[in-house]
Amino acid sequence: MTDALRIDSPGAGERDRFSRFKLIRWWEQERLDRARIVVVGAGALGNEILKNLALLGAGRIFLVDSDSIEMSNLSRSVLFREEDTGRSKAEVAARSVRDIYPGARVRWLQGDVLTDVGLGVFIWADITLAGLDNREARLFLNRAARRAGRPWIDGAIEQLNGLARVFLPGGGPCYECTLGQADWDILRARRSCNFLSREDMLLGRVPTTPTSASVIAGLQCQEAVKYLHGLEVLAGKAFLFNGLTHESYVVGYERKPDCFSHEEPFAWTALGRKASETTLAALLETVRRDLGPEAVVEFGRDVVLGLQCVPCGTFEPVFRQIRSVTEKEAACPACGLVRNPKLAHGLDGREDFLGKTVAEFGIPPFDLVTGRRGREERAYLFDADAPSVLGPAWEEGDLSPRSAP
Repeated sequence: MTDALRIDSPGAGERDRFSRFKLIRWWEQERLDRARIVVVGAGALGNEILKNLALLGAGRIFLVDSDSIEMSNLSRSVLFREEDTGRSKAEVAARSVRDIYPGARVRWLQGDVLTDVGLGVFIWADITLAGLDNREARLFLNRAARRAGRPWIDGAIEQLNGLARVFLPGGGPCYECTLGQADWDILRARRSCNFLSREDMLLGRVPTTPTSASVIAGLQCQEAVKYLHGLEVLAGKAFLFNGLTHESYVVGYERKPDCFSHEEPFAWTALGRKASETTLAALLETVRRDLGPEAVVEFGRDVVLGLQCVPCGTFEPVFRQIRSVTEKEAACPACGLVRNPKLAHGLDGREDFLGKTVAEFGIPPFDLVTGRRGREERAYLFDADAPSVLGPAWEEGDLSPRSAP
């Protein structure tokens, strides 16, 4: 009797739910169990990604999505049920992943990846899979993964078509390298002249089907499995699928030498602090102790200190990232004009709000900040936030230096 027949014998499969995977010569289930995976988006693509990860036995997942479940999601989202309407996509999807695979340790966040996720999440991750529907979020994710020195896998679907592509850190092309003039025009259209978000541009709907989501998410997860096992992946390439003709092909991207996303991975210093318990003054003091009295702090995020209406002579404190402030919110309650945002993206010691904590300033927990003095710079991580941000997906030692699979 062959090994395959013995595995098919009654009851053998119940002893090891992953026994069929282990028939693959190079398969190591432990790599999936130990993998730290970030999933951004829990819509049609995100549902299929998460379903696949649960079936594959992915052990640790951090999931982020800002939306709530609508009736229209039910025709394209295997993890949602009608009684879930109105609830957080991330929360319900995390629950469903655990239902499929009780061994999964999932942390979910209902929030915007642009403003609510600290860069420490991407430093923690082995790989990120994205089911996003807009270029701005992809661009942010591309730069975050690049800074952290981590790979990410992008997926996109429309009608019966889709694509999956892999971006690795290092010398190859990145997502920003793929953007043309039309893409940048669309990105600019999402912002007003004051760089505030335009709500009407945030409500776009893309026609999709569960079948195209299944195809593309399957490819994304398959690439993730290959990467985690050290196999060759679609690095700097895209798999394009035409669902009308069932034609598919692979295209390669060229690295653009002037691309702004080509920041090399960096070394960082653990602060041993939480963003909610560290004042801006204390942060600046730490940076200056390391780099000298002229050093400044840079956050890598533009924060709206307040909104000023010149005609009315009023100023309203805000302390939120500009990506989260819309034109509608910026309208003056007295005259209706869009007020001017007063911005800050760092500290030089002259600010009158240094008593605020980093979190009160508008920076998410587990984020990375930079201290700079001339050409000398050092990155600092609010590592003490990691256990609360990552929850059951966190383990001591997760932030120790490591190499790619």
